[in-house]
Amino acid sequence: MVNPTKIMSDHSNKFALLDTINLPAELRQLERKDLPQLADELRGFLIESVSKTGGHLSSNLGTIELTIALHYIFDTPHDRLVWDVGHQTYAHKILTGRRAGMARLRMLDGVSGFPRRTESEYDTFGVGHSSTSISAALGMAVAARSKGERRRVVAVIGDGAMSAGQAFEALNNAGVIDANLLVILNDNDMSISPPVGALNKYLARLFSGRTFNAARRAGEKVLSVMPSMLEFAKRAEEHVKGMIVPGTLFEEFGFNYIGPIDGHDLDSLIPTLENLKLLDGPQFLHVITRKGQGYKLAEADPILYHGVSKFDAAGGIQAGKAAQLTYTQVFGDWLCDMAAQDSRLIGITPAMREGSGLVRFAQEYPDRYHDVGIAEQHAMTFAAGLACEGMKPVLAIYSTFLQRAYDQLIHDVALQNLPVMLAIDRGGLVGADGATHNGAFDLSYLACIPNLLVMTPSDENECRKMLTTAYRHDGPSAVRYPRGSGPGMPPDSTLDSLPIGKGEVRRHTGKSAQGVALLAFGSMLTPALAAAEILDATVANMRFVKPLDHQLVGMLAEKHALLVSIEENTLIGGAGAEIARYLEEMGLKTPLLRLGLPDRFIDHGDAAVLLAQLGLDGAGIVSSVNKALLDNS
Repeated sequence: MVNPTKIMSDHSNKFALLDTINLPAELRQLERKDLPQLADELRGFLIESVSKTGGHLSSNLGTIELTIALHYIFDTPHDRLVWDVGHQTYAHKILTGRRAGMARLRMLDGVSGFPRRTESEYDTFGVGHSSTSISAALGMAVAARSKGERRRVVAVIGDGAMSAGQAFEALNNAGVIDANLLVILNDNDMSISPPVGALNKYLARLFSGRTFNAARRAGEKVLSVMPSMLEFAKRAEEHVKGMIVPGTLFEEFGFNYIGPIDGHDLDSLIPTLENLKLLDGPQFLHVITRKGQGYKLAEADPILYHGVSKFDAAGGIQAGKAAQLTYTQVFGDWLCDMAAQDSRLIGITPAMREGSGLVRFAQEYPDRYHDVGIAEQHAMTFAAGLACEGMKPVLAIYSTFLQRAYDQLIHDVALQNLPVMLAIDRGGLVGADGATHNGAFDLSYLACIPNLLVMTPSDENECRKMLTTAYRHDGPSAVRYPRGSGPGMPPDSTLDSLPIGKGEVRRHTGKSAQGVALLAFGSMLTPALAAAEILDATVANMRFVKPLDHQLVGMLAEKHALLVSIEENTLIGGAGAEIARYLEEMGLKTPLLRLGLPDRFIDHGDAAVLLAQLGLDGAGIVSSVNKALLDNS
């Protein structure tokens, strides 16, 4: 157990063994008896490092021994390790040559918080969203077989990610392909009782051993001519194993199930993985780990230490003064207020209660709260079913997670014009999580769907009003808001709504001649207002992406020499594209400058810095407008 009060001790003694390991090949030179010391040092380094940079902590502390064991037994990078989600890969990054880079973890031009193929040959598959590892690993295993290459492929997936349909689709396919694939279920939602620990260890070794598996395959061959006896033998084996291990489900998928074993016990992990490395066909290893393992503060509150900002490693995360209200909190408060008024409201989240602001709602309205697990497709169609029966479902979901339910949004919700409300968090750039989590495409992929109402709030108070507007709309609706806090406009306590499809002019130009009109969507209103003071421009808070305020756009086009659309969304197919389409349809010739995110994935870094680099701050808007005016003159 790492004592938080001793983390900041003398460096020369802390990481003596870790200092000798730069790559897995060096790790494999260690004697097995040295691995527990390495695990302790790696855990101490990880706590110290993340406390200085922020990042995901609990999940990474829980996979240290497993990571060491995998790189110790398997010949990486020749053998492939495929991590699911990637929240748990910091130890992997440290052991694969990126220890120094951890000082700039998730910072601009620094090490990513997730595996990236461009970052290291040890990162075999880029991830950030859950439940992709088994599918990708199976593809790699089949590719190796097709090319005649002898390599092992390992997928590491958490128990939460196993709730997603894609994981089961992959298992279903893997069981019939019979490729050399090892799936490791990192189960951190339960624990092994100490009295059965030794028995589990023994069974894991027994069931993974070559003798046992050779005997089983030989027995199957002999008994295949006597189907009744073969069935009896299989039932007997399942009965023996099933008394102690919950492997029947995975056996039915065609996997050889091993476990559960203690994922923090290297004396169990190492020999089990050694045995599994020698077996052909689909293998399934069930390991039990604990989030926050070895750091008592994270063990006590793994949710608090899941995603952390900088903190004092010795003292832990301290409660500070109340931070500025976030859009997520605005939504959470609104949800409870609206639920108090309307008993039909049902709150839904795909495994993101804390991140989406549903903690209070879950406590106050447990019978109307549904966490469906990492199952975005199901969440959408589940909401559609509720709406069919007169309920008012509110689905709280991140922008990039909504991408996974796109077909269901179109086919099950919008096509039937059902009153399903989407509260879309993390719209636009998200900062440290980077390209995998940037909500850069939602305005584009939402605007093209018939029947759908799409709104973008410019401040906290407007967000609350839009949430009410969406909820009361008799059809599908979406409110898309950014991560973090807004400009600081306290929301009213009322549940007022906005007129649908109506924007507003927030600033009028003082120029007598035709000037510039800035048409801002959502978060871009604040930098647009700043730019307007320098440009002396008109500023419109557009509010609605769909339906677009055609009357307002037409009026601005008639009275100004240049229109500028500004959105925190990709320029292809976004709000600006809708303005351009309307101008073309109406035959309006006013030039339009469209500002937004470029046609490339934006890396991790401070969101404000990234927006400035992309020309989406006040100064950037001024520069782009002046250039456009010069080009048009």
